[in-house]
Amino acid sequence: MSGVTAAPQPLFGVYVQQAGADDADWVRRARHLEALGFDALWLGDHFSASALRDPPAFEAWTLATALLMQTTRLRIGHMVLCATFRHPAVLAKMATTLDVLSGGRLNFGVGSGSSEPEHQQMGIPWDGLGYRSELLEDTLEIVSRMFTGTPTTYDGKHFRVAELPNLPPPVQQPRPPIYVGGIGERWTLPLVARFADVWNVPFRALGDLAHKQDVLDAECARVGRDPRTIRRSLEAVTVVARDDATLERARAIAEQRYAGPQWGLHDAGLIGTPDAIVQRLGELTELGFTEFVLFSYDRDDRSVLELLAGDVLPQLRT
Repeated sequence: MSGVTAAPQPLFGVYVQQAGADDADWVRRARHLEALGFDALWLGDHFSASALRDPPAFEAWTLATALLMQTTRLRIGHMVLCATFRHPAVLAKMATTLDVLSGGRLNFGVGSGSSEPEHQQMGIPWDGLGYRSELLEDTLEIVSRMFTGTPTTYDGKHFRVAELPNLPPPVQQPRPPIYVGGIGERWTLPLVARFADVWNVPFRALGDLAHKQDVLDAECARVGRDPRTIRRSLEAVTVVARDDATLERARAIAEQRYAGPQWGLHDAGLIGTPDAIVQRLGELTELGFTEFVLFSYDRDDRSVLELLAGDVLPQLRT
């Protein structure tokens, strides 16, 4: 119909925990995802993987840099970078540099941290959520201002910069997309309203999504922002199998590996054969989600990724 703007095509990324693989494995993973037609690869930001009995784990930013240099189309980001790990001005410069070197393929996700033991191991102050949220606010202020390419002056609660240049500017315009994830009403959603290009919704939040969206809308109104300018992404464990018998085995693996309410395994409803996954992703798209960060139930099985790429994604890309 003439004059009607088509809905944006949904984007699909895969989160892969960066533990237990060497450099050749990582290059293989990234190139395989790119060849299959996925839009993005998402990494975490942890210095170790103690929950998996301490296998080798690469540092998040260095790994993203290497993989962007070994691919040509795939976007790469972190879900999410930890604001306590890096000075925000240094982080902004790193992000800008990588966006330029990759030809504009960086997704910039950042949060307030999730692992207290890891901070204790490295001697980085953890303190409370309020303190870490203040660090995140300073980080988002400095990064978003430096992404403009103009000299940045900012005097925050914990960091300050004065007439700080950032040239060359990022390739992506107006800037690399900034992802802020979470549903906290006191700290997180106000930051989403002020800074995020994309609000990343965790799997466990779907049951309370309408309320959280109302809170975000109110925060946007408070700062004078149209909430429709904030895209929505959803991260969710995905259990897909070609037939019912295989699906039951896959479900058992997922329930063991992603046990506990923090994973929201059953909340997202992404458990089924390809047609069921297509139907559910379509429903989630109608709820306003335009991006999906899929946690494969088996963490990195080539056949599962190929099933998603061959039997699921094409039905949602029209």
